[in-house]
Amino acid sequence: MRKEVAILEKVSLFHGILPEDLESILTCLDAKVREYGKNQSIKMAGDKFNSLGIVISGNVQITREDIMGNRTIVASLIEGEIFGETFACAGIEVSPVSIYSLGPSKILWVSIKKIVTTCSSSCDFHSLLIQNLLQLLATKNMYLNNKMDLLSRRSTREKVMAYLISQADSQKSDRFAIPLNRNELADYLCIDRSAMSRELGKLREEGIIEFHKNSFHILEFTVSE
Repeated sequence: MRKEVAILEKVSLFHGILPEDLESILTCLDAKVREYGKNQSIKMAGDKFNSLGIVISGNVQITREDIMGNRTIVASLIEGEIFGETFACAGIEVSPVSIYSLGPSKILWVSIKKIVTTCSSSCDFHSLLIQNLLQLLATKNMYLNNKMDLLSRRSTREKVMAYLISQADSQKSDRFAIPLNRNELADYLCIDRSAMSRELGKLREEGIIEFHKNSFHILEFTVSE
């Protein structure tokens, strides 16, 4: 698990744990690595969910579909990011979302029960893991609140600009790339793809933004400190 350990050093769940201790911790947590192919489902809505997943490599997308078949992208994740911790900690027995591997990927699965329950060896890292997990849940709650704020914008234009500004702010640059293609962005913002494309065109004509494929430039924009 050498490669996995190198990546996990940067994962918030293991913050404060020495790199040389990570391998033994993974053994204690009975962590398992699973590989997935392009467009393969990792979890489907209705599947059991009692572990959190850590993306070791590849890209993962979390989606939700309503009874009419309309798809909403909840999140797109890259190497080092975590998913499923909210459902697992809440004791939700089945997944309310579907999770897909967009390309070849590796996921490290860790049982929530193993994290929050002291093992027979009485490892001294459990309290730190629980502390990190609580912080992770708080951060995810803030992300969901920001997503709700984004979706509450009244117009397609407002939603698009709010998303682009949030991306520029998070990347600390007025020039940035977004992780979504046009169809995925429309699904993420819960807006019509054609209407979104029209607004992007208008924003460019008005000299507010410039873009090429997934690369954007917001003109005369100052990012937050």
